[in-house]
Amino acid sequence: MADPVRVGVVGVGWGAVAHAPAFGAVDDYQLVAMCGRDPERLARAATAAGVDDASTDWRSFVRRDDLDLISVATPVAAHHEIGLAAIEAGKAVLIEKPLALNPGQAEDLVSAARRNGTIAATCFENRWTPDRYAVWQAIRDGYLGDPYVIRVQQTGGYWHPSRRPQSPWMYRVAEGGGYLAGMISHDLDFVCTLLGDPVQVCAEVHTTVTRRPAPGGGQIEVDADDTSTVMLRWASGAVGTLTSTVVALFATEYSYEAFGSEGSLQGVTTSDGVRVLGGRLRDDRLRELPVSGREVRSGRPLPQRKATPQIKAMALMLEDWAPAFSGTTTLVPSFSDGLRVERIILAARQSSAGAGWVDLGLEGTHR
Repeated sequence: MADPVRVGVVGVGWGAVAHAPAFGAVDDYQLVAMCGRDPERLARAATAAGVDDASTDWRSFVRRDDLDLISVATPVAAHHEIGLAAIEAGKAVLIEKPLALNPGQAEDLVSAARRNGTIAATCFENRWTPDRYAVWQAIRDGYLGDPYVIRVQQTGGYWHPSRRPQSPWMYRVAEGGGYLAGMISHDLDFVCTLLGDPVQVCAEVHTTVTRRPAPGGGQIEVDADDTSTVMLRWASGAVGTLTSTVVALFATEYSYEAFGSEGSLQGVTTSDGVRVLGGRLRDDRLRELPVSGREVRSGRPLPQRKATPQIKAMALMLEDWAPAFSGTTTLVPSFSDGLRVERIILAARQSSAGAGWVDLGLEGTHR
């Protein structure tokens, strides 16, 4: 590209933590301005990002002539309205996961983007973490052969009663809260990226802690999930299980396994780092495999914070998305990928409410 893509970020929570520094790390983009509801928080975020252009009016913000791309990192309930407005304004659009509150809203975004020829993506940046990027490439190269089983497990203590409450919207399903839409949405995207569209889902989606202290006093009635098990079936005969809980005291771990006719892969992420193990028919056991050593091309230092791995992963995703602005097809997650995850989440909730195995009708439809 002759000129960098001019970016405006809407949302100064995760938008300030990850989106702004990720765009700032990639030469193909120029972070021009930020938008948020709280003027003081917005001013701090803009200063930290090194921009002096800040707005509290997202409706005029998405129509600005000096912005080519709108990056939406607001709470989930605002994704649909802001995303549609940005599309209609002729902007490229990146929306943080989950794409929307439900499949209907996600379908609106997919349809609007197709109708307007919009360059659009869903921010499933975890495909670009060092271990998952390596596993993604290995499976694309046939490491497993015919896939048989995939399992993903993650554990955290974010909603344990001993921890500080998170933002109130995160405890309400109607506002996009819960960890099925949060952490597990990344995992759903990951397993679908590896194995394609599943055909059926069965799930238990559970709320363990039903009340949390509200800011300023009182109680939040929690209906969003803190613990889930999602089982998937593929037309190939492969099956998958994804489990997650965020009420585990003193436990933080992420692991996955994939088994097939030609090989096995295992990945583990703990506080000590990430490891990938693999073995194929010619091997006598699992051995440690190299994770991706890919670095951001600009070489700019990333801010050192808890979210640094996500910032780097997003920056790598943005590098791979840049050719789309010159008309090249990329592997960056589309709005259709976001819609696929929304459909699985809805089916999981329906299954947990008593529907049993739910047919998804996804195969071949998400692109």
